[in-house]
Amino acid sequence: MKTISTLYRHLTEGVAAAMMAVVFCTFILQIFVRYALGTPLFVSMFGTTVNASQFGWTVEFILVLWLWTIFWGNAFIVRERDHVTFDIVYNLVGPRTRTVFALFGAVVIIVALWGSIDPTYVKMKLLRIKSSATLPVKMLPIYSIYFLFLAVVGARYLWRVIDLLRHGADREMHVLPYDDFTTDEAER
Repeated sequence: MKTISTLYRHLTEGVAAAMMAVVFCTFILQIFVRYALGTPLFVSMFGTTVNASQFGWTVEFILVLWLWTIFWGNAFIVRERDHVTFDIVYNLVGPRTRTVFALFGAVVIIVALWGSIDPTYVKMKLLRIKSSATLPVKMLPIYSIYFLFLAVVGARYLWRVIDLLRHGADREMHVLPYDDFTTDEAER
């Protein structure tokens, strides 16, 4: 199971890294088109065979890839302990109450995310018809990553509910690094 988990993590991180690499390369292309294409040196060497107005798609392409990278990363890469938490009360209560808090939070997130899939799709049906301004793609596939995000994060929190019911809440996710240090020092 650990091998599958590691492979899954590397694969999802690789996809996110590839999207960021494509964003970077497209950005470099934009810089080249903006500052080199119309220069007298470039025109004297290559003529006017390349028209800078043909590269307007790069702005929208970067925006789409950035959107995909954000939702992909939050769906598959960001871990529970990477989120900002307000856990003063959570750390003060006992293990059973922590479990109730964690269960309540996870169920609210599942209901909110999965409950928003259908209303969001209803609002986005119009995007099946609309096309992108500069890319040869309809708008719905561009924003389909949001539905994947809703489904995957909801599934991750469903797994969290199952884990909480089996093992209870863990305090370790909500302990500051210096708490571990002071506990280790006190034990010595």
